[in-house]
Amino acid sequence: MKSKIVLGILMLMCSLFSLTSCTERIDAGSEGILVNLYGSDKGVDDVSLCTGRVWYNPFTEDVYEYPTYVQTVDYPAFTINAKDGSEFKIDPTISLKIVDGKSPYVFKKYRKELSDVINGTLYNYVRDAFRIQLNKYTTDEIVSNRDLVEKAIESYLSKSLAKENFHLEQLTSGLTYPKTIVQSVNAKNRAVQEAMRVQNEVKVVQAEAQKKIVAAEAEYKANELRTKALTPAVLEQMWIEKWDGHLPTYGTVPSMFKDISKH
Repeated sequence: MKSKIVLGILMLMCSLFSLTSCTERIDAGSEGILVNLYGSDKGVDDVSLCTGRVWYNPFTEDVYEYPTYVQTVDYPAFTINAKDGSEFKIDPTISLKIVDGKSPYVFKKYRKELSDVINGTLYNYVRDAFRIQLNKYTTDEIVSNRDLVEKAIESYLSKSLAKENFHLEQLTSGLTYPKTIVQSVNAKNRAVQEAMRVQNEVKVVQAEAQKKIVAAEAEYKANELRTKALTPAVLEQMWIEKWDGHLPTYGTVPSMFKDISKH
């Protein structure tokens, strides 16, 4: 009889335990947060870090799971004004992760799912980083020193997120220049290309002219050399080679031919 009573008590205790308790397994790459729902701190009295399989009372406790692996977030685009008023479009993508072991601190501050924190609160930090940094530079400075400006934004954002227990892995700004700047740059490029084309054509014309000058000089020198080479003896020899042996019938006979005819 007693054994039946003990067995009944054990079964009742097991039933009560099953009704008042739940279990959850924390996946690898995540941190579990066990929260006491009935605390004095506005409903959160005790927040602790837990891993593996967790048993908890669903009536008085809750478990949140925060991933600790790197997440890539593509935030909605927004616009920011430069120091001189020009409007830049920003379409940011960031890779970040929660600092290991800091999940309870993040939850206790925001009391939200991690995705809500990343897509809400941290998005505001991203916007502020671009706004604060781009407001320091003029349009020309941003265009001319884009890499330096983006590094300044990334450094500022990294420090801001670190204070919230997040580590920034990478930032891609997706920064787009104002249409007026794009049009100006395109016009400048076209002008540079046209100037280079004209310059090349001028070089071609100059080269052709130089060729003609060189050719004319060479022809002049050749003629000069030929003229110098035509001495009286050379001319006489040329006349002899071309003479057919007959003296002119009429007119005065050159003395040279008279001398030749005597021989």
